[in-house]
Amino acid sequence: MTTFPTLDAWLTHLESAHPVGIDMGLTRIGTVKAALGLTFACPVITVGGTNGKGSTCALLESILLSAGYKVGCHTSPHLLAFNERARLNGQNATDAELLPHFEAVERARTSLPEPVSLTYFEFTTLAILHLFATSGLDAVILEVGLGGRLDAVNIIDADCAVVTSIDIDHTEYLGDTREKIAFEKAGIFRQGRPAICADPAPPQTLIDHAAAIGADLWLFGRDFRYEGQAGSERQQWSYVGRTVRRSALAYPALRGANQLINTSAALAALEALRDALPVAAQDVRLGLANVELPGRFQVLPGRPSVVLDVAHNPHAAAVLAQNLGSMGFFRYTYAVFGAMHDKDIAGVIAHVKGEIDHWCVTDLPLTRAATGEQLEQALHAAGVVDSADSSVTRFATPAEAFQDALGRATEDDRIIVFGSFYTVAGVMAYRKLQQH
Repeated sequence: MTTFPTLDAWLTHLESAHPVGIDMGLTRIGTVKAALGLTFACPVITVGGTNGKGSTCALLESILLSAGYKVGCHTSPHLLAFNERARLNGQNATDAELLPHFEAVERARTSLPEPVSLTYFEFTTLAILHLFATSGLDAVILEVGLGGRLDAVNIIDADCAVVTSIDIDHTEYLGDTREKIAFEKAGIFRQGRPAICADPAPPQTLIDHAAAIGADLWLFGRDFRYEGQAGSERQQWSYVGRTVRRSALAYPALRGANQLINTSAALAALEALRDALPVAAQDVRLGLANVELPGRFQVLPGRPSVVLDVAHNPHAAAVLAQNLGSMGFFRYTYAVFGAMHDKDIAGVIAHVKGEIDHWCVTDLPLTRAATGEQLEQALHAAGVVDSADSSVTRFATPAEAFQDALGRATEDDRIIVFGSFYTVAGVMAYRKLQQH
């Protein structure tokens, strides 16, 4: 059996251990799960969806921690450190906490009569699940990596499954229509167990699949909803579920127009699990007040105003444009923009171009990334022209693009960093270096 002394060495090994980066299917990971004897003695909530997964996981985690539960939360991808993917009681797991579980997965994998190869995501997900399963937790929250039906986290039968939104993304794996994608996302539902769907217009394929397997489907607008208007920070809202009403709630600390839908989905999941994981009104209030999630419409303190947002598909870009539009007046908006070439770049640009004056486009350190040149061409094709009030400039890295925007922006301007996790991570890493 191969073993490595550090987490970094394990991760470097796993990046090249499997022939392809994404290999859909649960057969290989299922055999290793069985060899590990992986089971959970506590409720598991699995969260899938095109956008809003990370926010919904963060909200669930924050409320459950406020209620005094021991909670494990697995999210992906990470921004700066792999450890962000495994949180124990609100803290990133340490390298020392993770290492024995990487070894346990490798031991189980190589113990098989015919050892199978696992992708980076499959191997690391198993290691994190094994850490959670052996940590005496009261609740586990799992964010789906891609799709749902064939995603690694779906080897665990969720006690409650949440699908946040359904939109076009990852078409090469999930299909090119909302109907096909919804079927993949609904794959996390289980017979006789609550299945929460927060998409206001769910495709029929999701409803049909829930009925076919006998899941207890909760639909937004039918089984749960929110009441109250978005707008002023001082306003309050109410959650209305099947049997629970939570009134006079403050807006969650996560900013943005779509957070009430995400919060309603989290509260519906907690209503569905209230016998196993009861939470009081005060736990909900504290959870909403204390929730944090880097890179999701995160407005940094200081001037010029800097916004970090991992929006990388048209649906997320539409929400980003709405959020930017409600921020108030800025003289100019600079964008640091880098994206994957398999995304609907034209669709993303179409939604946000009305909010952005100067574009600082950047290459990203992946073969999957669009080049700065390709992004520049897409912007010109969308009608962005070079003038005193608008421009497109190319850079080799997100850090260089951000430095340029900082150099040109005044206190009355704002900078928005978006388009990919890698774009946001590049700027976050640069800012971290500057602070030391």
